[in-house]
Amino acid sequence: MSASGVNVLRYSALAFGVFFGFTHQRTITATQNAAHAKKEYEHQQQLIEQARAKYAEQKNPKSLSAQKSPLDQDPMSPSFDLEAYLNAVAAKNP
Repeated sequence: MSASGVNVLRYSALAFGVFFGFTHQRTITATQNAAHAKKEYEHQQQLIEQARAKYAEQKNPKSLSAQKSPLDQDPMSPSFDLEAYLNAVAAKNP
């Protein structure tokens, strides 16, 4: 009689272990799938933002002639100021 009680307990523990393992694996898989989907969504958002930036750059190009600085950048000009030119370059490229 005691042996049958032990067998029932063993098989009950085995069934519980299989059930717990199955549900735990489903939880892990669902979490990984959600993380992968989130990462893929963020990557697509990044690509969209890059495309928007390139499109805006193509539609509104910044021409160099329109943004000509008031500094005289010709070193052969008599009004050329080397210190002002170097300060402007340093400020432009930190």
